[in-house]
Amino acid sequence: MKLNFSVPCLFGLEGLVADELRRLEHEDVRAENGRVLFRGASNDIAKANINLRTGERVLLTVGETPANSFDELFEGVRSFPWEDFIPKDGEFPVKGHSLGSKLHSIPDCQRIIKKAVVERLRAGHKTEALTEKGEKYGIQFAIMSDVATLHIDTSGTGLHKRGYRPAQSAAPLRETLAAAIVKLSRYRGKEQVLDPFCGSGTIPIEAALAALNRAPGLNRSFSAEKWAWLDKKIWEDTKKEAKSREFSGKYDIIGTDIDPRCIEISKENAERAGVSEYIRFEVADATAFRASESERGTTIMTNPPYGERVMEQREVEALYRGFGKAIGKETDFKIYILSSHPEFEQFFGKRAKKKRKLYNGMIKCDLYMYF
Repeated sequence: MKLNFSVPCLFGLEGLVADELRRLEHEDVRAENGRVLFRGASNDIAKANINLRTGERVLLTVGETPANSFDELFEGVRSFPWEDFIPKDGEFPVKGHSLGSKLHSIPDCQRIIKKAVVERLRAGHKTEALTEKGEKYGIQFAIMSDVATLHIDTSGTGLHKRGYRPAQSAAPLRETLAAAIVKLSRYRGKEQVLDPFCGSGTIPIEAALAALNRAPGLNRSFSAEKWAWLDKKIWEDTKKEAKSREFSGKYDIIGTDIDPRCIEISKENAERAGVSEYIRFEVADATAFRASESERGTTIMTNPPYGERVMEQREVEALYRGFGKAIGKETDFKIYILSSHPEFEQFFGKRAKKKRKLYNGMIKCDLYMYF
């Protein structure tokens, strides 16, 4: 049976997620604002969850219905085959959002959808007792322009939670965004990589995972692993297949930060990710960077402080200015800097060859690219 899926993602990453899904040989891949759609079989639930680097979660789409009124929403949701996916003891909390629609009260939408699913499950399973004491089948809804789409979340915890970063520095960069920066840099494991503001080590760790071609979801669990209608062997086989595609080699990946505590956290995170042998973490001041001490052709990927969360604005601007001066006129580096500061280029002292608008969570940023 063919199933429909939706992969929500950070704005600006839709194309990268679509490329990943196509490389994983999923069918009918279509990118839309903030999400990518595809079709597949039940085993594709495991494949997408385990292998995706830049998507936020994998949602199983159950159905779509007009939602001009609560009655219309109720009847539409009740018509979906919920009993095919949720057993009679399954837990099914409901959450979601509504934009540009007549039905804008989220609590009321949750209540109506829950009631409709309960009625359908009672009829489908021929029982009045729905204990909700079993495994979790989280229902998500999105109502856009009076059309409601209903999903079941197969991931559970978001895919950016790889499992290697329980400890965080003051301003964590989401793992999926770090992976996106690595992808946009076209890093293939050949050149030296440097992150001079490594924080909790996310960019160097994601660079190492990419160089090794290691699936990011190998060391974590997913909601759908516990679902009764999904064969447990699918997950075992998918993980074995992912491991068989890994590379081996020596990689020159460096992460530095002026804060010794950040370096300790980065080392701990790299150890949990299983990539500590591929990364060198050191305490260093980015404004004292020396181009002569790095290899020619080094790729710099970094997410310096923004000012709105960690440091005062003037301090950050001075930091950008100092780092720009330290880089100097070096033209043999590729540089990718993520910042939310609208005048970053002015303080850095160089106009980017290219910019790409991205979001770090809800923070609007630009990725400044220098070649």
